[in-house]
Amino acid sequence: MKNLTVGTINDAPRVEWLKKTLKKIPKGSRILDAGAGEQQFKKFCKHLKYVSQDISQYDGHGDNTGLQTNEWDFTGIDIISDIVDIPESDSSFDAIMCTEVFEHIPDPVLAIKEFSRLIKSGGTLIITAPFCSITHFAPEYFSNGFSPYYYQKNLTAHGFKVKEITPNGNYFEYLAQEIRRLPEVAKKYSTYNDSLINILAAKKMLQMLQGFSDHDTGSNELLCFGYHVVAKRSSK
Repeated sequence: MKNLTVGTINDAPRVEWLKKTLKKIPKGSRILDAGAGEQQFKKFCKHLKYVSQDISQYDGHGDNTGLQTNEWDFTGIDIISDIVDIPESDSSFDAIMCTEVFEHIPDPVLAIKEFSRLIKSGGTLIITAPFCSITHFAPEYFSNGFSPYYYQKNLTAHGFKVKEITPNGNYFEYLAQEIRRLPEVAKKYSTYNDSLINILAAKKMLQMLQGFSDHDTGSNELLCFGYHVVAKRSSK
């Protein structure tokens, strides 16, 4: 079998999709990066009037459970506020992006409602969020499972027309990601001693999943990393 990449392509497709999607926004548009964190996508907004927002409370350690980053840098955030109560006037932005944030909001629908208030008619809303993910940034971690049906229902209810919902990964890719994560999880959470036969079994499983993923026919309808969403604000 060729390169065994299965389970390693969660972040890269999302970053490339965001780069292409942000490039389509007209030059000079005012964009809000809601829940910007370390502002990793500011570099794709050089043609835009970029404004960052975050509640700026995560310190990299959280409650020391689940997956933590150990450090986090909020330097340069323009607006420090709750994402559901951003101190900007109505119709202040031509576009809003919110990437991998919904799982950290107690009620994401309230954020959608706030985006609807802040974005101009015809403005672009860009969202990415997990459909499935392990616990991270706890205790600021509340949910996942954001499906196409979630976006269709809640965005439409708050004045948006959904233009794109693109899955990231598929069932086989997600399983492979977790198999690759297995050694570090087992080391932290299990007293069972690993053995060569188990290592070989994991490699064989990855080879099998690579084959399934290479010939995938739509398993993302069952499970994937998450969805990439573009919506337009309808006339107010």
